[in-house]
Amino acid sequence: MTEHDGQRPAAWYENWTEAPGSPLAGRGEPAADREYRTLTYERDGRIARITFDRPEHGNAITNDTPLDLAHAVERADLDPRVHVILVSGRGKGFCGGYDLGAFAEQGGAGQRADEITGTVLDPIAQAANHNPWGTWDPMVDYAMMSRFNRGFASLMHANKPTVAKLHGFCVAGGTDIALYSDQIICADDTKIGYPPTRVWGIPAAGMWAHRLGDQRAKRLLFTGDCISGKQAAEWGLAVESWPAAELDDRTEELVARIARMPVNQLMMAKLALNSALHSQGVTNSAMISTVFDGISRHTREGYAFQLRAATAGFREAVRERDEPFGDHKRAAFQE
Repeated sequence: MTEHDGQRPAAWYENWTEAPGSPLAGRGEPAADREYRTLTYERDGRIARITFDRPEHGNAITNDTPLDLAHAVERADLDPRVHVILVSGRGKGFCGGYDLGAFAEQGGAGQRADEITGTVLDPIAQAANHNPWGTWDPMVDYAMMSRFNRGFASLMHANKPTVAKLHGFCVAGGTDIALYSDQIICADDTKIGYPPTRVWGIPAAGMWAHRLGDQRAKRLLFTGDCISGKQAAEWGLAVESWPAAELDDRTEELVARIARMPVNQLMMAKLALNSALHSQGVTNSAMISTVFDGISRHTREGYAFQLRAATAGFREAVRERDEPFGDHKRAAFQE
């Protein structure tokens, strides 16, 4: 009698590479020689681990970040051994947003260009487009920022589940990354929010209302206030929140449970649920929010903030922005 799946206990839990007769069985493993500038990638059984790796800069976003993230997510998505993708950050926090210190203070001088020289991602070209005494081209700005968004949105568009583990801080542009994840798990004391809505920024990903609902999203973006990880879980932004000392163990429990599921079941569940997000207009939200993010950096107030940062330093400009709200701290993040 020919062997069939019913003769093996719980054969439905076998990985695509483990099940006899699978088209992927015995096909070897994909190449693993890719190195990234801003993160590390590791496959641990059925879990792909993507870890932002610029701890000395608060894992602040550079031109490389969206490219690295999109490549790593696609790498995990294509690997039949991977069932779930976990994104986290090394050091004191998850991600402190864009590395704006050099740009705001130096107009982009000293930033790496190489293969992006002469493209819309060229930091010198973008710095020129942010000259307060020049002419701003909104589509040059949009061409750059929309590509950052596309890289971050790879977490939502991946076929497989994505989980963001937040600790320390996840602020400004860092939230653009986290809110594209399918699940957020965080430490109780994580600082989460988008302070640049006070001046010089609108969340380009446009995900706040989709994740929190209208009123709570407005509560945060109308003030630039941050919430704790514990409050994020209470509001439904995070699926779980734990004391910082327990976060790693609790995260491992969550991703292990997800990883036990058949990968095709995970994919179908995600695609079905994402259809609701698409019906809500997440793509349109991102387009509109990216346009307004560009505008916010080229208003009278936006130029005033930029010039103050160039004159007195970025940290001083942030202090002056936040002190009236009573929540300024000289944290490690960049925004």
